[in-house]
Amino acid sequence: MDANKKWLAIPEDIRRKLRKNVFCTNCGDVAEIEQFTIEDHPAGIVLEGKCKVCGNDVSRVIED
Repeated sequence: MDANKKWLAIPEDIRRKLRKNVFCTNCGDVAEIEQFTIEDHPAGIVLEGKCKVCGNDVSRVIED
């Protein structure tokens, strides 16, 4: 629950930029994350989901 609160505390425009700036190893490029979950991480929070382009698993750490 804390991870979701941290995520929602980030302004919407910044959250949108973060969702669209996830590296996909399969595509070899930056892509948008979709169908993601938000998890606590020692550095902050982690988004874990799928690449919008190819469906590969991707993740993004967002530091506190």
